[in-house]
Parts: sequence; C-alpha cells; structure tokens
Amino acid sequence: MPSLGPVVRHTHVGRPGLLNSLLESRVFLEMALLPASLPLLMEAPAGDGHPVLLLPGFLAGESSLVALRMFLQNKGYDVHTWGLGRNVGFRSKHANALPQKIRYLHHTTGRKVSLVGWSLGGVFALYGAESTLECVRSIITLGSPVSVDRGVGNQSPPALKAMYRLVSHRQGTSAHLMQPRAKAMRERRRLAVPTSCLYSLTDGVVPPQEATIDGDATLHENIKVPGSHVGLGFNGIVLATVANRLAEPEGDWKPFSPHGMLGQVWRMTAGRPVSEAPAASA
Repeated sequence: MPSLGPVVRHTHVGRPGLLNSLLESRVFLEMALLPASLPLLMEAPAGDGHPVLLLPGFLAGESSLVALRMFLQNKGYDVHTWGLGRNVGFRSKHANALPQKIRYLHHTTGRKVSLVGWSLGGVFALYGAESTLECVRSIITLGSPVSVDRGVGNQSPPALKAMYRLVSHRQGTSAHLMQPRAKAMRERRRLAVPTSCLYSLTDGVVPPQEATIDGDATLHENIKVPGSHVGLGFNGIVLATVANRLAEPEGDWKPFSPHGMLGQVWRMTAGRPVSEAPAASA
C-alpha cells in the first residue's frame, strides 16, 4: 500500500530525452505486442457499467481510441468517445461542448462519468470536469501535459510546438492555459475528484514533470508506466491500469496498489508509485 504522504510531480527538468523522441516509432512494436497482454487484460477487474468518456490526443481522432474502447466495453463499461472529430488543439467549441457531453451522459445514465484522456485529451478532461464536478466520478490522464510551469512554458519537442502553432494556435501549445476556464490549472488547484495521471519516463513527447501533478494522496496519484507516448493507448500495462482505476468503488477510491499479474508486471517494468518524495523519484 503506497504512503499517503503528499503526491508530488516528477523532478525531471526540460524536454523529453532526444533518444526517447526519436524512438516514438516503437509504437508499432507496442501495437504488435498487445495480443501478448491478453492474460493480463483478462485478469483485469470487470466494470460496473458506469459511463466512461474517452478523449483523444492532439491530431488524433476517434479511431486512435479503438483499443481502449473495445477493451473497456468488453469489461462492461458504457464507453463513449467525445464525438468532436479530430483533436486539433484547443478550440472554444470543444471546450464548450465537452461539459455539455458530460452532463448529457450523467443525465441519460443517471450515473457519474469517468473521463479518460490521452495526451491533450487529458487536459480537455480537466477542463470539462472543472465545471461539471457533480457529474464526474474520476479522471484518468495518459501522458497529458497537466502541469506546465509558468515562465517556462510547455517543454514538448520543438517540432510538436511548431505543428501546434500551424494547426491550432499561433501562440503554441500553451494557448489553452490562457483560457479563463484554465485558471485552476494555471494556479495548480487540483479538482476534488479522484485523478490518476499515468506517465512514462521514456515518453518522447510530454516530459514527466508535465505529465504528473502535486496533490492530495486521498484523491490524486501519479502512476509510472513503461512505453512510448504514441503507444500509451495500445499498451497492455496501461490498459490494465486504466481498468484497475476505473474499478475503484464510487466514494471509496484508494490509491493504486496493484495485485496479481498486474502487480507483478508493473513492479518489474515501472517500479514504485510516485506518491513519493522528490529526491526519491525514479
């Protein structure tokens, strides 16, 4: 059982390692290895049928969520995708439509909604949850830049920043942080809802200090996983961890402490949870 001391961000400084960025193409290997994770995925706990809303990463569409969607549906969850097409960065229409989607799912199902956001989708999840807390059960982010430092800005690779300026906003990847609804994120005020931030030390897109949060261990956690950024949604350990977090009983959420096959595999590949002191961060 992890310590319930303060949850802290990872202590990495600067951009992702250049080698990690160059090796993002290993996503194809991770996708090819997904069938080998079948025993691990079969052991993952069954869901209770509550609605889960999946949010894609930057430049990704609904198809990028196919593995997550199929797996969680198979586990018994009522899975939905955001229905807003390709994620082309922060758009006011997306920020306005997402809370409406969350409220709609809550109203039609009569149950609180869990949000699972990959990369920039995790940032959208926090945006959407801030104004709909009464409708949200939990938030899970996968390699999402949820903790960008003031005065330093986003530390993603230059090529990604250039792409964001070209496709989404001339002010780049930090544009969404200037929006009024991002005030809580700028001030690092964490939402009073169970939040699990999954991150990888070998992520070549979002560095670990941005993909992790400071928070209260009774509600917030950072979970280290192996793998690339682009492959997070096809990574068997990630999928099993998402299922583990979604299976936490509503109103009785506990920090990540995996058992069985997931516990064995996770400890071999990722190690300690990051509800630990900065000096001890992996």
